[in-house]
Amino acid sequence: MSANEAVPEVDSPALRRAHQDGARAISELADRHAVALESLLAILRSDRLDDRAARNLAIESAANALVQLRVASDRQKEAVLEPVVGAFARLQSDLRPLERFGNLDVQFIEPPATGRALPSEVAHAARAIVRNSVLAIVDDTTARRVRIQWDCDGLNLLIGIRDDGRGELSVSDDALRPAAESVVALNGDLAVSSTEGWGSAIDIRLPLDPPAAPEPLTEVTELSAREREVLRLVVAGSRNREIASTLGISDNTVKFHVSNLLRKTGCRTRGELASLAR
Repeated sequence: MSANEAVPEVDSPALRRAHQDGARAISELADRHAVALESLLAILRSDRLDDRAARNLAIESAANALVQLRVASDRQKEAVLEPVVGAFARLQSDLRPLERFGNLDVQFIEPPATGRALPSEVAHAARAIVRNSVLAIVDDTTARRVRIQWDCDGLNLLIGIRDDGRGELSVSDDALRPAAESVVALNGDLAVSSTEGWGSAIDIRLPLDPPAAPEPLTEVTELSAREREVLRLVVAGSRNREIASTLGISDNTVKFHVSNLLRKTGCRTRGELASLAR
């Protein structure tokens, strides 16, 4: 190749897709880290264990978490379909330490064994959504019991999460934002109903057929001027309240624009959206 000959450009759509997949993998690992750390804290805070037992269990839990993190990526790449019971069992394994060593009683209602197998993308997203939701409930220190139920109607994975906390949880809570954004990205639905003093219920529907691969962000032409402004601030790391203050709009309007950006780009989280935009 001569000095004046142009160097071929890298396939930018493929590169952007690779960045998006990388961001998704990082998001999955972050969820696992959060659950592992919550489990360690539950062990160390437990009044049912002496110092020696707590130390040994914490070491064992940390070692198991490291092993799981190292093999998680390979498992995700290999699995095309996951039996719904197997996918639910992996969720139980993720959350079991919170039940065993914390003050949270986690009850699991298993799906029918005959349920349709889950596409791996939906299975991974469902576990992450439930983990995020449970961590949001853990933030409410009054909750002592959580019930998690999965079911399939042939077209959708149906998830129900109930707690016995203060009953103040709402779909607009920041603690539920990662879960809500993931649900929107999969063209699903998330609803929260709360009764003060009686707890909250989170009901989620996820289509079993994953959404089509998103178009590269630079080729998405339907972004409005306001959506581009919101996107610029999301990439800069601004939170909803900061974006609202900068643009002179309400928090709910910001959430509406962010949800539209996630839907149009096929991203699951703000992190993926920012990575793709960069």
